[in-house]
Amino acid sequence: MSDQHSFLSGDPYSRYQAAEQMLNTAITQAKISESFEEYLEIFDKFYADEVEVSSETQHEPIRGKARVGSLLLNFLVPLHVMAEVGGLAISIKETTIPGDAANEIHSAWTLNIVGVSGKTCTLNWRALRKWNGSRVLYEHHYDLQRSGEPLTFDDLGFDMIGPVAGFQGGPG
Repeated sequence: MSDQHSFLSGDPYSRYQAAEQMLNTAITQAKISESFEEYLEIFDKFYADEVEVSSETQHEPIRGKARVGSLLLNFLVPLHVMAEVGGLAISIKETTIPGDAANEIHSAWTLNIVGVSGKTCTLNWRALRKWNGSRVLYEHHYDLQRSGEPLTFDDLGFDMIGPVAGFQGGPG
């Protein structure tokens, strides 16, 4: 990832657009099947300490980098394990939605999850980010839609994992 302050020149609209593009590119290029830590590094680099995150399904926003980071970790770790060990194919795509406000940027996101069975679950949502300098100060998720059924244990490849050499299970 490049230096976060390299986009601070130019007019405010261009600066925030460049910051948004850098953040979204980092998110879409990270590989959840290889590591969840890269996403945490992205979060640490681009989000303000006093960040506030909300959605249309939450009654109260989540405030502070530590609380939002904890929520993010609780989402990323299981997703990483299911991708790395369970064989899920996971991809994420983003499309920026044109807008007028310099520091408020909307985007459309698609998370596609495919099980080893071939069954697919797709999540689509929109996000609004408000920037302050080089950091996201506020993020709101809205218009969440799911297509396909939720994946089940049968859609994971855990049964493809062989026994560990030298390990004997069972009552002992």
